[in-house]
Amino acid sequence: MPSRLRVRRSRRTPTLVLASLLAAGTALVPASVSAAPAVKPPLYKDASKPVFQRVDDLMRRMSLTDKIAQMMQAERNATTPASAAKLRLGSILSGGGSSPTPNTAESWADTYDAYQRAAVDTPLGIPTIYGVDAVHGNNNVYGSTVFPHNVGLGAAHDPALVQKIGRATAEEVSATGVDWDFAPCLCVVRDERWGRSYESFGEKPENAVSNATVINGLQGGSLNGPASVLATAKHFIGDGGTTGGVDQGNTQISEKELRAVHLPPFSEAIKRGVGSFMVSFNSWNGVKDHGNKYLITDLLKGELGFTGLVVSDWNGVDQIDGQPGFTPAEVTQSVNAGIDMFMVPSDYQKFMDYMKSEYQAGRIPMSRIDDANRRILTKKFELGLFERPMTDRSYLQTVGSREHRALARQAVRESQVLLKNDGALPLKKNGNRIFVAGKNANDMGNQAGGWTISWQGQSGPAIPGSTILDGIKASAGKSTKVAYDREADGIDQSYQAAVVVIGETPYAEGQGDRPNGLNLDPEDLATLAKVKATGVPTVAVLVSGRPLDVSKQLPWLNAFVASWLPGTAGEGVADVLFGDYKPTGKLAVSWPASATQEPVNAGDGKKPLFPYGFGLTYRK
Repeated sequence: MPSRLRVRRSRRTPTLVLASLLAAGTALVPASVSAAPAVKPPLYKDASKPVFQRVDDLMRRMSLTDKIAQMMQAERNATTPASAAKLRLGSILSGGGSSPTPNTAESWADTYDAYQRAAVDTPLGIPTIYGVDAVHGNNNVYGSTVFPHNVGLGAAHDPALVQKIGRATAEEVSATGVDWDFAPCLCVVRDERWGRSYESFGEKPENAVSNATVINGLQGGSLNGPASVLATAKHFIGDGGTTGGVDQGNTQISEKELRAVHLPPFSEAIKRGVGSFMVSFNSWNGVKDHGNKYLITDLLKGELGFTGLVVSDWNGVDQIDGQPGFTPAEVTQSVNAGIDMFMVPSDYQKFMDYMKSEYQAGRIPMSRIDDANRRILTKKFELGLFERPMTDRSYLQTVGSREHRALARQAVRESQVLLKNDGALPLKKNGNRIFVAGKNANDMGNQAGGWTISWQGQSGPAIPGSTILDGIKASAGKSTKVAYDREADGIDQSYQAAVVVIGETPYAEGQGDRPNGLNLDPEDLATLAKVKATGVPTVAVLVSGRPLDVSKQLPWLNAFVASWLPGTAGEGVADVLFGDYKPTGKLAVSWPASATQEPVNAGDGKKPLFPYGFGLTYRK
């Protein structure tokens, strides 16, 4: 038998009428109740509205706790997507070596999306912004294109090339979801004993000014455009001019010199629309930059009119009073000095508590907290993070792409500086016998330097790419024999040329300082001595982040090339050694005549071994 429709009897609706309405699928709404109106989304979520209106609307909805949290940047390893979202943290970063497992672009994208998904799922849905130090390509990610460090790009004197490198880097960074790059470093190096010398484009302000084109490459035509990454002008200000080249040391110069030497690159960065500034660890005449209101608020935000956001360096606030950790007084000083976002890798909750209590005590004004939030949120809106918070994985195909590798090779060959040549270069491609030696001839880690996969970098097969030895073998003709031994064992007079690749092993800030001079290390000296004893014409290729003292070796060398830190494209060095391209690089730093001559800079009255702007080429 067919089933019967059973309907509960109602005092208001006859049974048969109700049954027919249900059978027809009619919604039953009492006549006295009207349909609820659609909930209008808040103005800040309306992409058609001007950014400043969206920021105003969002800030009206934020609590004090929300605003303080927006000013915090935590290290990935010290939080989780859930905990970061619970605290409403404004930003996440991966410091040097803080990579997901496995270290692939896809894993990075998954990590980024996890933090972003949690952030946008909060009541206000404010997306996070994720920062990394992509300082010579997306150097944190295995398989990415690693370009020469800035010291080499400065020697290339090709701002258009540097802009292309910025664009390539932005694409490879975008593939991982990351939207904030702590680059470029616009420091003006004045003493190569400083362990961050290779992050500088050169010793004159015009070196960094001209290469600030990288900002346009990173950010693109607009921040909400394709593969646009927020660039960071760092480190503001004077880090390249510390006394003795001491990292995070004291820059003891007049304000006139500070403005003449160290300020111009940052003024240029503002003209190019850079989105953020990072404060420097160093002091200026005894006052830490992180607590210097004159530099951050009066000069940068006031006089120069910078409207973007200012971020601290890693635990930079801790150093204001010279004691470990941070105090409520340091928090107050740094906030009131004008820093907007605080890179507090692990103690962010403590920092937030201090900031709240200092505000409640009247020592931090709400106007300063609101200014910081306005700057941070403006960049998040301008980047389009509210509309497109997740990774655009179409850029995964750009990571280590053939096009980017070709660009890196061009950058390497343009950065080679030929400092001496008595006819040993270019190498003959055919019918030649070449012996290659030296610790840096076949070592990708040494070739790439610091800030490569890990903070300090590492020797060995740290990344995929072509070593200088690979490049030499690939460029030599079939009738040419290429032999190799790191320590030059096996070389004899039957070889027509020796290429000895010497220099430094990887380092970064702090560990890279060389207060006792810039001598070659014992291994380099031993290898060179072994080759010299054979009488084979010798080409020395120096892989380093700065000039080293070669004054004693130079007289007997037949050719000498400064190769800097070329990155993944060792073929670019071979391109110049074999004459496929003439050397065009020119020194952007003065080369010291001895290990004790530093500091030496153009116009200081000292006579360097090679002056600023020096560089030879081939006659044909």
